[in-house]
Amino acid sequence: MKTIQPTDIPLTDRLYRIEEIRHIESQAKAQQPTPTLMQRAGLAAAKFAQTLLSPIQANQTGQILILAGPGDNGGDAFECAAQLAHLRPDLRHALYLLQLGDRQRYSADAQASLHLAEQADIQIIEPAFLLETKNKWQLIIDGLFGIGLSKALTEPFVSLIQSINQLAETQQIPILALDVPSGLDANMGCIVGQTEKHPAPAICANFTLTFIGNKPGLHTAAGKNLAGSVSVDALGIDPSLFPATSLCLNNPDLFSSALKPRALDSHKGSYGDVMIVGGADGMQGAALLSGRTALHCGAGRVHVALLSSTIPFDALNPELMCRPAKEQKFDRDVIVIGPGLGQSEEAKQVLRKALADAQKLVIDADALNLIAEDQSLMTQVRARKARDAFTMVTPHPLEAARLLNCTVAEIQTKRLQMAQTLADQLQVTVILKGAGSIIATPQATVINLGSTSSSSVTSINLSGNPALATAGTGDVLTGVCAALLAQGVPLNDAARLAVWLHGIAADRLVASGIGPIGIAASEFIPMIRASLNQLIAHKR
Repeated sequence: MKTIQPTDIPLTDRLYRIEEIRHIESQAKAQQPTPTLMQRAGLAAAKFAQTLLSPIQANQTGQILILAGPGDNGGDAFECAAQLAHLRPDLRHALYLLQLGDRQRYSADAQASLHLAEQADIQIIEPAFLLETKNKWQLIIDGLFGIGLSKALTEPFVSLIQSINQLAETQQIPILALDVPSGLDANMGCIVGQTEKHPAPAICANFTLTFIGNKPGLHTAAGKNLAGSVSVDALGIDPSLFPATSLCLNNPDLFSSALKPRALDSHKGSYGDVMIVGGADGMQGAALLSGRTALHCGAGRVHVALLSSTIPFDALNPELMCRPAKEQKFDRDVIVIGPGLGQSEEAKQVLRKALADAQKLVIDADALNLIAEDQSLMTQVRARKARDAFTMVTPHPLEAARLLNCTVAEIQTKRLQMAQTLADQLQVTVILKGAGSIIATPQATVINLGSTSSSSVTSINLSGNPALATAGTGDVLTGVCAALLAQGVPLNDAARLAVWLHGIAADRLVASGIGPIGIAASEFIPMIRASLNQLIAHKR
């Protein structure tokens, strides 16, 4: 089975944890002390802000608000303000700097940058000014807190961030976050200090310019919503200082080598048999959705094995072969079990049989809930790896919480960690669905600040949008996974590709004016098919 080597991942797609960023930063400072990293970050931020401000003319009244916190992220903001004044002298009168730290406690670099901002005659204001002024802000630059934030924010920052978010929303003011939106955990994607009972604030940015390397927390959970459009500036650091990593963004480059144009002399047997197992009474639609998707994504033949007392004929896709589950042998190329399976004793027995007999197995929905409730089923899942059987699970956060015996909040605040734990505990490939879906494989690489100990890679998917937040889209995803496996795509590549296709279909539908509100799960299938064919044609 093909594996992605950490050293194969382009620098732009690598994701670095906070401790890794700190290590790269310290090496860069030793190797190239001038200009300082703060000066480079400030200049990069000013140039980026300038692209957002370019429509503003000198005679317009729009103001630019720059928020500077008490640490080095505040220093980046000071430097950004000074550089903006230099790059756009016509806007110098429009720059307002809100300083929220004790000057004596700033680092030497930050103090130097603050001095530059003062020399540029930038107006330094107090928080009360925001309440008193009637200024029309054209842009807000967030330099309050960076990756060093480790505990919940307190006043005055809580009220300030709430006010900034409300102001930006009501007046449609774009926010540019420096490094990470203030309040966001750069590793996990959760809001620092937030619990189910105690909400915490974070800046909701339209753009994030992140420094040195990309961070996982910008692309999953709350980070997916808070960071907006993410750009990376490596600040001119020597590429050799960036280690290989076990985390990356999911994109077609990771799996394109697994896709091959169809041979002219191929036939239906060349593309595998898929069997979808599920569809108890009242839930047949879930199994049919998976079957239709597998059919339209290229599986040679698709069987739907139903627990329902009534075996339907699918008039929409008569190519689907619908049969009673209890009469089937699970010896097809790929078995999917779970869509509409139910929680009956018959469902449990069918699941046991699938775990024992299937060579390639995709587990979803009710099958995951049955496994979570029965330790013997969980043991059966783990045992599959020892006999070289391939297993993929596709839980949403609640199903993952049941499997790991924790709360949904714990899953969502530690998505990367929880996906990896599940992959290791069950010895399976995991797709943890949600904003920034995570694809994790067993025994992921352990990073020891510059060295790697394994070739497994965990990826975060960028495609997709809230159009997918509707019943049945998970059933569609399992159908994509099954079709790719049936056509010979390796397990981990199939997971990455399926998630990407699922999301890009939603993006393309929304871009064409369909949705995000009200798209039915079945509407994604034709666009997934089109996207898959386009990907293969582009490769050709």
